[in-house]
Amino acid sequence: MSFSYSIARCSRALVRSPTRFVSSSSALPRPRNNLRRNFFWGAAFAATACLTLTSNRTYLDSEHVPQKTSLDGKPTEDSIVDPATSISFPKVMRVPSKMAIPPLTLVGLGVRTVSFLGVKVYSVAFYADLNDTKLRIPLDMSPEEKVKHIVENTACVIRIVPTRSTSYTHLRDAFMRALQARLSRGVQDGTVTEEIVQKTASPLRTLKGLFPNSALAKHTPLDIFLAPPTPNQPRALVFRDLGSIESDWVAKEFVLNYFGTEAPSPALKTSVFSFLESFQK
Repeated sequence: MSFSYSIARCSRALVRSPTRFVSSSSALPRPRNNLRRNFFWGAAFAATACLTLTSNRTYLDSEHVPQKTSLDGKPTEDSIVDPATSISFPKVMRVPSKMAIPPLTLVGLGVRTVSFLGVKVYSVAFYADLNDTKLRIPLDMSPEEKVKHIVENTACVIRIVPTRSTSYTHLRDAFMRALQARLSRGVQDGTVTEEIVQKTASPLRTLKGLFPNSALAKHTPLDIFLAPPTPNQPRALVFRDLGSIESDWVAKEFVLNYFGTEAPSPALKTSVFSFLESFQK
């Protein structure tokens, strides 16, 4: 499914708030050659908008800019390098826009490894809007509770940067396995109802169909944006340059999976929990 179709679908779903969102960047190639090679955060962000009924046009881009390094190869003060892969992440992710999009803070990062040989697949980072006034995080709250509160109440981004060329379908299959496993565990322990199971079926099918049968090049970031909650609307999960889904359960559980018992990157989980240990708001 093309992302232009996703934009149209999201726009129709938001007839109550018909603000238009347009992307203006062209920093990375699209995975499908028959479409313009531009970034489209676009109308997928529309689910996050709480604007009046106008025809405002907003430009949204958060391009991946290679991080600057000093002469000795070390990162500059505005970035942090994953020591396991030498992949650099900005300390603050900004989304340039005519609509105020708050900067997202780098909370933690780590490497994803597979097999007993410890093959390094990608580096992954977690960003969040830690200045959101809705956050209420006392110091004595556990790191697990803090990250759950953040995911449930504000905007977040998971940025994945592969250490070598991989395929979108490989990532898709891993995402689907993780979500299906969390759904099954939720049914078993009673935290997921039959109603939730039924409501997630369509978003999961949509998510599975977002990914093209093409390669994701080495060091090319894949950003997954969890929109902040909007009253009376499901949370939006935006796969940059691919499309989006709208589902409270899928959107939140996708991100929370990175901090669960079977976290894809234990290093990321440890890094985030270490940061949040002394964080309060």
